[in-house]
Amino acid sequence: MAIHIVVMGVAGCGKSTVVEAIKEQLGYTLAEGGDFHPQANIDKMSAGIPLTDADRWPWLDVINRWMIARESLRENTVVSSSALKRAYREALSRDMNVYFLFLSGSEELIRQRLSERKGHFMPPALLPSQFEILEPLSSDENGVKISIEGSADDVARRAVEAVRAYEKAQRQVISGR
Repeated sequence: MAIHIVVMGVAGCGKSTVVEAIKEQLGYTLAEGGDFHPQANIDKMSAGIPLTDADRWPWLDVINRWMIARESLRENTVVSSSALKRAYREALSRDMNVYFLFLSGSEELIRQRLSERKGHFMPPALLPSQFEILEPLSSDENGVKISIEGSADDVARRAVEAVRAYEKAQRQVISGR
């Protein structure tokens, strides 16, 4: 059984940094969720237009199918995806077990980080729309909340530790302990 991690949160919370750390330190197959967006979605976001649910469903389905394909190869995966609503997380985990790492921080901190980011299709002006629809990870969902306070290295370290703890728990489940 492979392990599938989705690093979630609003734009600018550090998803790309965390998925890279998990890939580098744990050897997971990486996918940037943004790479799965159709050009129409990228064009909308670049123009400062928030995506609708109708825009997101096909995108979430493609990410889910990518993880299912990697499951058949027994590859552990890590994917960055905003996964802002519970329904989106349910779509991502359809027909498979996904563990979510929710990168959580204040709108002020994330706005500051977004203003320092260069060359990304997601403009800082869309951040309020993301916080508006954000449904934080619930205690009954498969995942953990990780604070983005501190340096990018601190956040990445906490995320890698969370994945290692999840891997250990999964091994214990498989071995029947």
